[in-house]
Amino acid sequence: MFSKFKSAAVFCGSKPGLNPVFIQHASALGKLLALNQVTLVYGGGNSGLMGVVANEMLDNGGQVVGVMPDLLIQREFRHDRLSQLHVVEDMHARKKLMYSLCEAVIILPGGLGTFDEMIEVMAWNSLSIHNKRIFVINSGGFFDLFIQQMQRVQENGFLYGDVSGAFEVVDFPEKIFSTK
Repeated sequence: MFSKFKSAAVFCGSKPGLNPVFIQHASALGKLLALNQVTLVYGGGNSGLMGVVANEMLDNGGQVVGVMPDLLIQREFRHDRLSQLHVVEDMHARKKLMYSLCEAVIILPGGLGTFDEMIEVMAWNSLSIHNKRIFVINSGGFFDLFIQQMQRVQENGFLYGDVSGAFEVVDFPEKIFSTK
């Protein structure tokens, strides 16, 4: 059964990627978050997978909070229909505010920024800075090599805990809402 959280930070690409499943999963996630009355906290853009998740949330009556550094407002096309937008000084302030506004983290495919956010939130969990549930949606096997690398990091003695507790991998967004 779904263990309810009221807000989720979603990290994903500001580009759509090449595999159509990425957009399908972003769309499904946005709709599911709205239907489950989970507030979306995300990067504030209207492009790529970010825009897909936010638009589905808004189209389904969801609350959407954007957090965008001033330097990205022009580059990532700030979303103009958000429930709330926080403009912050830089990327560090963005991540810190996003983490403070969410109860869980959901990761979809993306580029360097997505991986940066994912690694940082995992590191903060391991350091007990916070203890947020982290879901990785492995759309079309996108994160397979990352998962293998994390297992290798553990096998080589670089983690303090079990990597299986660092994040929950799901193949479809619906699985997030059927787990405890």
